[in-house]
Amino acid sequence: MATAAASPASLPAEPQPLKGVRLLAAAFALALANFVVVLDSTIANVSVPHIAGGLAVSPTQGTWVITSYAVADAISVPLTGWLAARFGTVRWFLISIMGFGLFSFLCGVSRTLDALILFRILQGLSGGPLMPLSQILLLRIFPKEKAGIGLAIWAMTTTTAPILGPILGGLISDNWNWPWIFFINLPVVALCAFGVGSLLGAFETKRVKARIDVIGLVLLVVSVGAFQTMLDTGREHDWFGSTWIVALAIVSAISFVAFIIWEFTDANPVVDLRVFRFRGFSFATLAISLGFGAFFAQVVLTPLWLQQMVGYTATDTGYVVAWLGVFAVLLSPVAAASIDKIDIRISISAGIVWMAFVSILRAGWNADVDYWTLALPHLLQGMGMPFFFVGLTALALSSVPEKDQTSAAGLMSFLRTLSGAIGTAVATTAWDDSTRVSRSEIVPALNDPAGAMDILQGGGLTFEQARAALDRLVEVQAATIGVIHIFLASAAVFIIAALAVWCAPRPRHVSMGASH
Repeated sequence: MATAAASPASLPAEPQPLKGVRLLAAAFALALANFVVVLDSTIANVSVPHIAGGLAVSPTQGTWVITSYAVADAISVPLTGWLAARFGTVRWFLISIMGFGLFSFLCGVSRTLDALILFRILQGLSGGPLMPLSQILLLRIFPKEKAGIGLAIWAMTTTTAPILGPILGGLISDNWNWPWIFFINLPVVALCAFGVGSLLGAFETKRVKARIDVIGLVLLVVSVGAFQTMLDTGREHDWFGSTWIVALAIVSAISFVAFIIWEFTDANPVVDLRVFRFRGFSFATLAISLGFGAFFAQVVLTPLWLQQMVGYTATDTGYVVAWLGVFAVLLSPVAAASIDKIDIRISISAGIVWMAFVSILRAGWNADVDYWTLALPHLLQGMGMPFFFVGLTALALSSVPEKDQTSAAGLMSFLRTLSGAIGTAVATTAWDDSTRVSRSEIVPALNDPAGAMDILQGGGLTFEQARAALDRLVEVQAATIGVIHIFLASAAVFIIAALAVWCAPRPRHVSMGASH
């Protein structure tokens, strides 16, 4: 298969896992590469007003800085298996990380919106494969019995980076200048490229020369590009009330169906969809997609609600959500160590159900909530994340032969990224709708609004100021009710994900390679 890393016969002798300082340095370089790529998927979100102002464009036009990266990233991730087979795993990692650094620099020096969007597309195309490649290489450099630790390191960077992105982007834009959200990538890229280039040469795979599946590639670009653009621009165009969004949906659906048919029938598909024939991989991927969509919806909405409704600054919000990483870091080794000790489906479903419980705990928030009431669910949620993330990835990769791991990892990363985008789009739209409905229910139920207006005016406010204050009060309460509804819906999605885990067969032996 062209999308496999290579057939066993064509591979060089299996290299010995790294040890000691060399293992630590290589793991750090790979994890850092994964972190910086995932970070860039969210770091520009809060910087759009600064970018728009600096380039003299509207904020709506400025959002294409986010959309262009997301579309390019989503397109390149599922191509990872084919690219690794065609050019070599380590070689393509180095090409990707250096391309990511180059285009990060060019993004920072761009002085027109067109140039910035072009370089963001190229940055996304370069960075996308780094997520699955870093995962596969981490598993290879660790001894087999400690492979779970490598997976835990990868999971920690994948889950914490999108949380820290908006916080770091806000701090940089407020205190420095927006180009620095791209320039900070450069020393990281240099360190990662040096570490991987000097330490992982022995882990290179032989190249498998095969023709390029041009038709499959074109269908993938059209389908994913149209779908991601629809998700990113749907809210501002009133979704399916817009001809533009309907057209994108039709193009995406038709090209997606054509892509599926073509890839299953082509002898050398650009994306190896045949890995879905392994039931464990299919249901593990379904569970991680559902869970990540629910998780990411909360990651996006909580900072929005805190900053727009509760009055928190970007820095204050960072101090709240940062607690999410505490137990995620501390318990990742525990989750990795338990992979082969018990039925992995038990630990996975327990972790997901715990995240559902924490979502219900979040539903107890109100507009006057104190700091620790906000921080506690974030702290507790970190306890379930390693078992959810590490366990599901181990279950998925244990269900496919080792030669198909790179393709499988690329598909998992793609569907996880796409589910995060879907979760964000659905959650923000549902929050708006729920807020609007709640507001329409609150206004008729207000207790003596005229009396409240009199009290506010008696306190020195003008009529307009008093009216604005009362309107703000209603808006905050309605938005809070709306966000609580999303938390409860997320809990339900987590439960469905936990149930999906039990549709996967229990591997006789859980490893990062094939089940035996």
